[in-house]
Amino acid sequence: MGKLDKLSVFISLVLRHKPDAAGITLDEHGWANVEELLDGINDTGRKMDRGVLEEIVRTDHKQRYSFNEDKTLIRANQGHSIPVDVELKEDEPPEFLYHGTADRFIKAIMEEGLKPMSRLYVHLSRDIETANKVGKRHGNPVILKVHSGQMCREGIKFYLSENGVWLTKKVDVKYLEQMKV
Repeated sequence: MGKLDKLSVFISLVLRHKPDAAGITLDEHGWANVEELLDGINDTGRKMDRGVLEEIVRTDHKQRYSFNEDKTLIRANQGHSIPVDVELKEDEPPEFLYHGTADRFIKAIMEEGLKPMSRLYVHLSRDIETANKVGKRHGNPVILKVHSGQMCREGIKFYLSENGVWLTKKVDVKYLEQMKV
């Protein structure tokens, strides 16, 4: 793993789970002051300046982070385990979304549905390829087709994060279909 990747992983930890790892606080919407973040990261012995931070935000293939308009604040777009309101936009999802997981979790999922676990929301993908990549990160991948259109018509809310990840509070078993991949 390269230097920028290691810094990005640490930024993700700080902005999504443990702001105190860099000695900072997040506001109620998950925003951190950029200068305080940089100082906090440098205080841990890691070396980072504004240029490196901007490069990480710009080149992150998952678009995990956002700056405010004048780049004085930064936040993670989703994936938080700490309670923040990242001002998600409620949106109508496509008819089907997908969730990638590992085969060792399927029995529990097909009994209990998808739950956010340590996160605030269940993360869903627009396409099978992305869901498969997520599943591979956790082991032997399994793709679940989520009947999101039906869920929405039945009053379940969906949110679209800044980086295109669909989020919902939970997915009941009746909306899940295991795919053959």
